[in-house]
Amino acid sequence: MSSCCFSFTASRNRCYRNSFSSAGLKSTTTDLGDGTLMHCWVPKSHNQSKPSLLLIHGFGANAMWQWNHFLPSLTPRFNVYVPDLLFFGDSFTTSPERSESFQARCLMGLMEAHGVSKMSAAGISYGGFVLYSMAAQFPERIEKVVLCCAGVCFEEKDVDGGISKLKSVDEAVSLLIPQNPQKMKELVRLTFVKPIKLMPSCFLNDFIRVMCSNRIQRKELLEALIKGRKLSDLPKISQPTLIIWGEQDQLFPLELAHRLKSHVGENAELVVIKNAGHAVNVEKPKEMAKNINSFLINPTAPSKQENQSNGSKVD
Repeated sequence: MSSCCFSFTASRNRCYRNSFSSAGLKSTTTDLGDGTLMHCWVPKSHNQSKPSLLLIHGFGANAMWQWNHFLPSLTPRFNVYVPDLLFFGDSFTTSPERSESFQARCLMGLMEAHGVSKMSAAGISYGGFVLYSMAAQFPERIEKVVLCCAGVCFEEKDVDGGISKLKSVDEAVSLLIPQNPQKMKELVRLTFVKPIKLMPSCFLNDFIRVMCSNRIQRKELLEALIKGRKLSDLPKISQPTLIIWGEQDQLFPLELAHRLKSHVGENAELVVIKNAGHAVNVEKPKEMAKNINSFLINPTAPSKQENQSNGSKVD
């Protein structure tokens, strides 16, 4: 078996920590009580003249890996908060609750602990599920919502209905919480339009060792997310909502983006990013950041006009 003495993952973590610190953020851990600890990158100095923005990561690596490329364009305009969800990074709970609703309540408790009463927020994939729940539970606290490749309108019956590449909860667990290089490569092929071709097994094993811990708890998160899920049970949110989707998303196909836009209604705007898959935040970070900034800064309601560019607004 091949092995590497050097840990690429640990080295990249250190680089991201330096990047976050250089962007004016600091690492904090908050005890919410009842055995729940949440880690979050917060502004070293909260600027009262700037609005607050919460960035919520998806399944996979910790928050730093998924939001690092967005800091240069977002921190000048917002007080940016970047937490690790429970069972990712340095966040953990002894509570048996695993629903996105519980994650949402914990995030709101975290923001309250940092003195933030109102905010806009963006969520990637699983983070979008959590954000949607936050927006539904705390409509007076969440001002604008950005959902990126978040299959919130996904139903359990879609698992074997041909909409998603995932055919069962067990397959979702096996793929989204990879335990060997082969599964890791399969996940990359599924989430990227142009997957990295050279992926040495020693690097992948290192990534899995560092990033794919808490497998039992993460499996329970996925089971709570999928089992019994019905669109008819999903509440509608009233906040202005931007939906960003990779045109070639195979994990949550574009059909789910249109389903979500229809469910949210007139307050929703859909932007489809070309030549991008589920990992649109990695493949097209500049386009995604541009749309996020434009939406959050623009005081007007979502546009209903179709605008053809690298990212297409869809009515």
